[in-house]
Amino acid sequence: MRKFRIRLGVGDEVKVEISTYDLTKGRITYRY
Repeated sequence: MRKFRIRLGVGDEVKVEISTYDLTKGRITYRY
């Protein structure tokens, strides 16, 4: 479920929420 897309550039720092069931999948929750 995506509410909005976070635009990323090279070198951006982000906060990633990782699924407890599958550690290979993560979701970007915040961009600094």
